[in-house]
Amino acid sequence: MACDLYLPLWNRVLLDVCTQRDFLTPGCPLQVAHLHALIANLERVFDWVRSSGIAVVSLVESHRPTEPMRDFPQHCIDDTPGHEKLPFTLLSPRTIVETDNYLSLPPDLQANNRQLIFRKRTRDILSNPKADRFLTSWRPEEYIIVGVGLERAIRGLALGLLARHKTVTVVTDACGCWSSADAELVVRQLGAKQIRLTTVDELTRPPVVVAKRRLLRLHRSRRHHPVSSRPARLSPRSRVANG
Repeated sequence: MACDLYLPLWNRVLLDVCTQRDFLTPGCPLQVAHLHALIANLERVFDWVRSSGIAVVSLVESHRPTEPMRDFPQHCIDDTPGHEKLPFTLLSPRTIVETDNYLSLPPDLQANNRQLIFRKRTRDILSNPKADRFLTSWRPEEYIIVGVGLERAIRGLALGLLARHKTVTVVTDACGCWSSADAELVVRQLGAKQIRLTTVDELTRPPVVVAKRRLLRLHRSRRHHPVSSRPARLSPRSRVANG
């Protein structure tokens, strides 16, 4: 399997939530609002991921054909086209971690993969014991969340990780929703909980190096003017006065 750039260091992790066809294609059962703008922003995020070497943990919704959906139409049924992730959200090498009632994880997941994909059977992503164990035990500098949907899955994931003492960032314009009013309320709630809120522009902006350049110029200036960088010497009279 070909590798996207190289294996990451896993010091920062993108959490890619439910970027699947039954949410993110026109006319799908649960099409999100602002679909085309969201797709464009998600593509920018994944371009940045590929160029910067960020690791990805993807969480996909999976339902059985006989499972009752209650207030929602059938969606993300196992082995159907609507269950598939959008192609640009897939990296290599990757591994799918199947859901079950066991906590054991395959060995060397981070060492051998650029992307991990965990299934979830319920709205709460952390109800998958393996996903919960991995996200809780791993200690990256930051979890960065994008995907679907802001009102439910992303809100629960962000607050759950915060309760587990993780540093969490939500990329607000790379998160799909069904109700703009409800999404705005969730964003305010997450901000009040000290979860970092950012945008795709801010996330993908190249790091600023101006401060380093100024420091280098200052260092060179002092190097070429050694007299100005030496401490002033006291005259004999001053030493007597200070003694």
